Amino acid sequence: MLFALGLTAQAQTVRNSYNSTVAKIESNGTVRNANNAYIGKFDGSTIRNKNNSSVGSISSDGTIRNGYGSVVCKIYNDGTVRDGMNRTLGKVESGGTVRNANNSTIGSGNGVKREWLAAYFFGNFFN
Repeated sequence: MLFALGLTAQAQTVRNSYNSTVAKIESNGTVRNANNAYIGKFDGSTIRNKNNSSVGSISSDGTIRNGYGSVVCKIYNDGTVRDGMNRTLGKVESGGTVRNANNSTIGSGNGVKREWLAAYFFGNFFN
């Protein structure tokens, strides 16, 4: 007996500070909003919007740039996120909790890559 294998990528839920679902990010980088509509994708080092246009990038050192090449933010090894002027924006903890510069929780994404969470919460690529 043969079984069909589902090809759907595993999705992780992204939540806001009120624990409401705001997005789902699939293991292949696809980003969907709370209504399951496609809103973009992390495509290798490229960040794409809902029209699949390149709107940013993530480099191997954690630097996140907009579509014009300007630094939006950078995530460091300890999870700290700083803007292009080296001001602390917040932190993405190893468990997926995202905090702002005042250490208040602004969201979470357990199982989502830290770089993707930094781009989602601090880069405003999918609004």
